[in-house]
Amino acid sequence: MAREKSYMYPTVLVFKTSNRSNAKTKMKVYKTKNVDEVIDGLERDKLPGVSSKAEILHLSIGKSFINKYKEKYVL
Repeated sequence: MAREKSYMYPTVLVFKTSNRSNAKTKMKVYKTKNVDEVIDGLERDKLPGVSSKAEILHLSIGKSFINKYKEKYVL
């Protein structure tokens, strides 16, 4: 079943590639997945681009968080 994109807000995931201090910080923006689908994918290790060793820093909903996290983590 297709979803209308008009009511969907982007889901923003900020994570580190591992638990090491020199690990890269990355951000993924999901425009067609809601928070529950992202959390379910993290639990099952089925999200493309996010490894099972990744350390999750933030999971947020909304366009304003994209710029906020870009500035905070210099992405």
